[in-house]
Amino acid sequence: IFHLFLHTRKKMGLLLLLIICQCAIHSIKTNSVSSPNIVLLMADDLGIGDLGCYGNRTLRTPNIDRLAEEGVTLTQHIAASPLCTPSRAAFLTGRYPIRSGMAAFSRVGVFLFSASSGGLPSEEITFSKLLKQKGYATALIGKWHLGMNCESSNDFCHHPLSHGFDYFYGLPVTNFRDCKPGQGSVFLKGVQKSLVIPIQITGIALVSLAVVQYIGLLKVPFQALGYFLVIITISLVVLIFFFYHFRHLNCFLMRDHQIIQQPLSYENLTQRLTKEALQFIGRNSDTPFLLVLSYLHVHTALYASENFKGKSKHGLYGDAVEEMDWSVGQVLDVLEKNNLSDKTLLYFTSDQGAHVEEISSSGEVHGGYNGIYKGGKSTNWEGGIRVPGLLRWPGVVQAGAYIDEPTSNMDIFPTIVKLAGAQLPSDRIIDGHDLLPLLQGKVTRSKHEFLFHYCNAYLNAVRWHPENSQSVWKVFFFTPNFSPEDSNGCHDSHVCFCHGGFITRHDPPLLFDLSRDPEEQVPLTPETESRFYEILRVIHQAVGNHTRSLHAVPNQLSWDNLLWKPWLQLCCSSLFQSCYCDYESGGNPLQVHLG
Repeated sequence: IFHLFLHTRKKMGLLLLLIICQCAIHSIKTNSVSSPNIVLLMADDLGIGDLGCYGNRTLRTPNIDRLAEEGVTLTQHIAASPLCTPSRAAFLTGRYPIRSGMAAFSRVGVFLFSASSGGLPSEEITFSKLLKQKGYATALIGKWHLGMNCESSNDFCHHPLSHGFDYFYGLPVTNFRDCKPGQGSVFLKGVQKSLVIPIQITGIALVSLAVVQYIGLLKVPFQALGYFLVIITISLVVLIFFFYHFRHLNCFLMRDHQIIQQPLSYENLTQRLTKEALQFIGRNSDTPFLLVLSYLHVHTALYASENFKGKSKHGLYGDAVEEMDWSVGQVLDVLEKNNLSDKTLLYFTSDQGAHVEEISSSGEVHGGYNGIYKGGKSTNWEGGIRVPGLLRWPGVVQAGAYIDEPTSNMDIFPTIVKLAGAQLPSDRIIDGHDLLPLLQGKVTRSKHEFLFHYCNAYLNAVRWHPENSQSVWKVFFFTPNFSPEDSNGCHDSHVCFCHGGFITRHDPPLLFDLSRDPEEQVPLTPETESRFYEILRVIHQAVGNHTRSLHAVPNQLSWDNLLWKPWLQLCCSSLFQSCYCDYESGGNPLQVHLG
């Protein structure tokens, strides 16, 4: 009996130990899944066909490809907009940009100047705000492009630090050709076209007034004529001054609220951005963190450091892609070094498709490759919105899996908010859906039955993935007029526009089945698709429901909010000193002030 007692007691002890171990393991897994580190890597204008994991065989992207091998590849991952500013607004908020006023009714759909008053409204809730409230350290490194100031040069109402980030190191606007001497200008052709007619009208008016005055038909006060000439002269002087100093006024590097380099230097820029990211991870290895590393690559002006220049098979564009891949590898290495790989969800994407119209003045292709997909940046053809979507989290999401369900960059918001243990906002519509069940293989269908594709503020196309069907229907209410007509983009205007003579409207809408025709080459007709009118009826009903969910909000991309306002200009010295400073090499940065 004594031996039986000892034996039973031993077995009970082992059973108790096993239960304790299982509880501990479950606790560790639950803690890991509920509050992982989050690293979000976003390229700029990268084509889905530029990466090895999406079929490219000539560009070397081993580190990005490693994300696909060790994680999930989304093959139908959709940007909420084919332009930088609205796409990034949707990414941060999980909402269509039309809901936040970050979609333009005018021709210009992005912010062009650092001293514009528009930006991501303070009322919007970003994932960085919610994660910060849950104790996450948060940082944005790289491109922002969502506004800076509202009423003064230091209110920073739209600044990253006003949207939940603890730390910012990067560009407040974006990387323009105008930012890099010798790379041409994205404005010059447009400004020339815009000024020709006003100058002609002004000249004709002045000559007409002089003739009328001379022959005595009408007496024009010389004082009024003088005022008119003064106004015209001042306007031209301001315009010439602004574009002559564009690089200094708009292309600068900030750390938090301070300018540290004005104008921006491209020397080892990717290395500097990467170093900042690695240091942030190192500083926060013992606490949950959110890092958004928003690359300047591969938006023009293209650049690459000496270690990568001339090394790829695709000129400077390829060099830039391969340098970005190196940076991704550095992030992976530092996560491993700090034993954080298994505790970190890592996501890689692009804000929209490749800019196919980007060709340098010397004829070199400076835009990327969208694979089999039609069109590119600024269009809602698949080439403009179907972007890389790679997610890695060892031990939690599937490794080496491919998911061909429609997903959106808006889905990152609810996914990471839930993982951080925060509550999704209940006072507004969140258009994204939690990706984790799909990534873990717990479900096989996306929650996106419909996705709405906007060209600026105009509903351009709708995607419908019916339940119990493999089809992905896509209708276009209008399409851009490519120029030349037989090309794959709007080369005459550099980007495609969304209204007027730049588009062709379709009634009935163009209909494609992306599951059979991902290249969008052959529109379906009532003769080739028996359900043609039924499909259009369902989509029109969905559009009606979606439209009723929209509410009027201030337009952040109105002309008033887009225009340069001198009193909002950030300047680290003074306008008379061309706003020049460089504190990257050492020293204390000056506080930002209006020159």
